[in-house]
Order: sequence, then structure tokens, then C-alpha cells
Amino acid sequence: MIHIKTDAEVAKMRVAGLVVSAALEAMRAAIAPGVSTADLDAIAERVIRDAGATSNFKGYRGGAGGQVPYPASICASINDEVVHGVPDRCHVLRDGDIISIDCGAIVDGWHGDAAFTAAVGTIDPAIQTMLDVCEESMWRGIAAGVAGGHLGDIGHAVESYVRSEGSYGIVEEYGGHGIGTAMHQEPHVPNLGRRGRGLTLQAGLTLAVEPMIMMGKRHLVTLDDDWTVVTVDHSWAAHFEHTFAVTANGPQVLTAPDLGAERLALISGGVAAGL
Repeated sequence: MIHIKTDAEVAKMRVAGLVVSAALEAMRAAIAPGVSTADLDAIAERVIRDAGATSNFKGYRGGAGGQVPYPASICASINDEVVHGVPDRCHVLRDGDIISIDCGAIVDGWHGDAAFTAAVGTIDPAIQTMLDVCEESMWRGIAAGVAGGHLGDIGHAVESYVRSEGSYGIVEEYGGHGIGTAMHQEPHVPNLGRRGRGLTLQAGLTLAVEPMIMMGKRHLVTLDDDWTVVTVDHSWAAHFEHTFAVTANGPQVLTAPDLGAERLALISGGVAAGL
């Protein structure tokens, strides 16, 4: 079922989104060689708890047939780990690594969800380019999420930008999703699509857009922990995500401090200029 939110409900999601934003920024500031993924998880737990929120990751049932509860407040995925990496003391960041951090929070029953990939110290410029491409594709997908448009417009915007920038693999098995009183709601939001196809987007629809791309082939495998997803060819991967609301005045990014205004304006300006 597609749940269209009222303005008041979107405002509640904004509160959760700001908690997620604060947690992610606190972790971003802590990323450095020698830091473990468990250290980052502890930072997220503290920020979420201090805000009076709860984690929507911890205890989430997925993995092996939905029977394995997730043990942490973040997913922390290093290098060839694409998504759902489980934080622990053994995974310690090294100079030259990249790390994807996915985090969510619940406030008064309403969810927020966002992710980013960051460099640890100095990384290969080609890897940094991949990160930049993945992030820009997310923003282009969000920019396509306008009332009266179609779900396929989002996937098309993500896919077409990634394809234009190189021969990156694009994950097909995972994607974005509806979000609201549950972290995962209908509809599924693929990172590939055809413009003008699929669900008509309405004001009050809230979605998470989350492209995942890699330097090599798109094929994936899940490790024995039943959570961590890695590339089959061990090529490194990037993952970005924001939660946004479709509104009559354009998309509003609920997990960005400025509602995404700066990045979305840059995209709109580029489109107007024919870029």
C-alpha cells in the first residue's frame, strides 16, 4: 500500500530526518585511520539516544530469510562491501579505505534513513570520482521526484547520469523505498528506469533514494554473517541515500539540514543551462 502523508506527518518525519543527519555528521567527523566501525556505531547510538529517538536498524529482521535481527545502529561497509556491513571492533579503518555508513532513526513512530560514503585519509582519485558520481546520481534522482512525474523518472535520472560518467556497475538487487511509519514501505525505488513509466508521484509521498555503484561488475554475494553484501569481483563500491518528500513546490530532503535546497538548486540551474 502506498501511504500519502499529510503536511503534519511530513513535519514529523523531518524531525527524525534531522536526527539521522546529526548522527551521520558526527560519524563523518570521526572517520580516520585507526577508528573501528564499532566506534562509529557507538557515536550513532549516542546521538540517536540523546535526541530521544530510537534506531530503526537495531533489531531489524532481515538477513537469512528475515530471521536474523540486525545487531547495530548503523551499517558500516568498507571498500568492496556494498551495503549492510555489520560494525565490530575487528573492522578498523586504514588510510586509503572508503567507508559507507547507513543510519536511521525513529521519532514518535516516524522514520528517517540516509547514507554516505567517505574517504579515509587519502584515496585513489579514481575512487573519489566514483564517490562523487554516486552522490550526484542520488541528487539527480531526488530532483526528478516531482509531483505529477513518475517513479521511473527517478531511476532514469540515477542510471543515465551514472552511465554518462563511466563504466560503473549499478546495483539492481537493492534500491530505494517508501518510508514513513515503517523504514521500508511501498514502492520500491529502483536505480534504473524509463522516464514516464511507473507510479505517478503525488505530493505527500515520501521516498528514500539510494544508488549503489561499483568500479567493476554489478554482481553481488552475501557473506556468512547473512548481512554483509560484497562485490563478487571485489571492486570497491559507493552508496548514498537521502529521505525526501514529494511536495507541490518540489522535493524536500528531510535528512538534509537545508532540505537539500543548495544541491537541488545546482541541478535545476544546470538543467536550465542545458548541462
